Amino acid sequence: MSVESSRSEQYPLRRREVVGRLLADRGDALVVAGLGAPAWDVTAAGDDPLNFPLWGAMGGAVSMGLGLALAQPRRRVIVITGDGEMLMGLGSLATVAACQPSNLAIVVLDNERYGETGMQHTHTAGDTDLVAIAGAAGISRVHRVLTGEHLNDACVHLVQDTGPMFFGVKVRAEALPLVLPPKDGAWLKDRFRLALLGESSVNG
Repeated sequence: MSVESSRSEQYPLRRREVVGRLLADRGDALVVAGLGAPAWDVTAAGDDPLNFPLWGAMGGAVSMGLGLALAQPRRRVIVITGDGEMLMGLGSLATVAACQPSNLAIVVLDNERYGETGMQHTHTAGDTDLVAIAGAAGISRVHRVLTGEHLNDACVHLVQDTGPMFFGVKVRAEALPLVLPPKDGAWLKDRFRLALLGESSVNG
C-alpha cells in the first residue's frame, strides 16, 4: 500500500478506547508508556503510580520495559507505545526475542502517523509491517489487532498468556485532547520506585 492511499482515518479502533480496555484489568502490572500520544492515552485510562510515562528517549520504550521485566520477573510489564516510537527502536525487538521474558507484553498503537510533529505518515502507512517484524525478530506470540473482536481476544491474551507478546493495533488517526501525566521526571521516577519497591528504595 502506498503512503498516499493510507486509510488510517477510517480504522474502526480508537486509541483511547483501546488503551482503556487493555488496562481495565491490569492488576499490579507495570506500564511503560512511550512518549507522546501513548503517554496521554495511558494517563487518560487512569494515572497510576505504577505507570512510567516517557517524556523523551524516543525509541526506548521497549528497552525500558525489557529491563523492568528482567528485573521484576514476577510482575507483568506492559509497554504501550506508538508506531513512530517503535520504528526508532526496532532493534529492541530482537533483544526481547533473545531474552524471552515471559512477563513482557508490547502494545503498539499504529495510526501510521508521527502525531507530535504534524501527523506526517510513518513507514507503516506503506509496506512496513511491525507485526511481521516482531515475528521475524523471534517473538513467537504476535497478534494483529484490527477489529473489536480482535481487541476482545487481545484483552484475554494480555492477562492470561505468557510472553513475550507483541500486539500491533491499527488505530484511527485522530486529534484528541491532551491528558498529560506529571512532567517532573525525577518525581515520576521516585513515585514509580516507591510504588514498586517501597519506602526504602527512595529514602534508603
